[in-house]
Amino acid sequence: MPRAKETKQIERGGFWLFLALVTLAMVAIVWPFYKAVLWAALAAIMFQPLYQRVLARWPNYPSRCAAGTIAIITFAVLLPALFISGLVVEEAISVVIAFQTGNIDVPGMIDQIRSAIPANVMSALEANGWGDMADLQDRAQEFAAEIATMVAGQAVAFGGGVASFALAFGIGLYVSYFLIRDGKEIGEAVVHSIPLERTIAVRLVEKFLSIVRATIKGSGVVGLVQGALGAITFWIAGVPSAILFGVLMAIFSLVPAIGTGIVWVPVAIWLLATGAIWQGILVIVSGIAVIGMADNILRPTLVGRDTGIPDWIILITTLGGLSWMGLSGIVVGPLVAGLFLAGWSIADERREVIEARAASSKDAAT
Repeated sequence: MPRAKETKQIERGGFWLFLALVTLAMVAIVWPFYKAVLWAALAAIMFQPLYQRVLARWPNYPSRCAAGTIAIITFAVLLPALFISGLVVEEAISVVIAFQTGNIDVPGMIDQIRSAIPANVMSALEANGWGDMADLQDRAQEFAAEIATMVAGQAVAFGGGVASFALAFGIGLYVSYFLIRDGKEIGEAVVHSIPLERTIAVRLVEKFLSIVRATIKGSGVVGLVQGALGAITFWIAGVPSAILFGVLMAIFSLVPAIGTGIVWVPVAIWLLATGAIWQGILVIVSGIAVIGMADNILRPTLVGRDTGIPDWIILITTLGGLSWMGLSGIVVGPLVAGLFLAGWSIADERREVIEARAASSKDAAT
């Protein structure tokens, strides 16, 4: 090998090594604020159409349009979300205190439900091993104690991290401003810089954007609507901590098939067992005809078939993302799944193209 060519290869290898090291260093430096940057990027993707509408009216003032978009996001989305979060924390703490003081008697609730169950149904349950209410009460008390401890710990952590939260919140808004204003140029630069073929890079970026929009609209908007409808239903029925139950319904709406029924079905059973007949019927009717139908109507309208990911994969990756990185995992989990499927789909297509070219070349040679 000529010395000049060998030297050029060494220099090229040294450059790629330098690029890898400086990239790892950049990731390590930014990592403490990765959640803020991640949500800033997601906000820029979701609200880019809003920015374009504002920019269409004042095309000569992109910076002001971006600032106006950030103001709309802050007052229409972020501040209401923080207000609701405060109410949820307050209700969660009140529930913890009620458990600690004994104002919430889980065994007594179970006894009420048991007494309301018809004798023949109770006999059937006992025959199938479901009649040991003492064991059920112990498990319910243990579960309630664990939930109370977890909620209390989260409340303390939230109170101790106000300064870091405020810093991350400010960084998120600051980064969102530039990503909204310069997002198109940044996206084109990223696509151009990805060390992949142009067509593959474009397809992966398009898949990335479609999954982000579909996941946020499907998991976020639909969940918020169902949670709001559930909170209103519980408030009308006089259920304590209605907002907290509504947030739980928004979270459990991620679970296919069962979804919000995990929350409203036990509440309806408890209301009926305690003699609140019309309230229990209201919760059942609302859960089936209103909350359930909201998912069937909104999800196809908002999402359609943007992701192309099976429901069971969305469920597994969403739960896995939640356990790995918290709330951000709701988006990151399905995003990784979508890119995984898209990548293997592209690889399969390229293999078929190569095989077709090889077959045609073989036929031409013969």
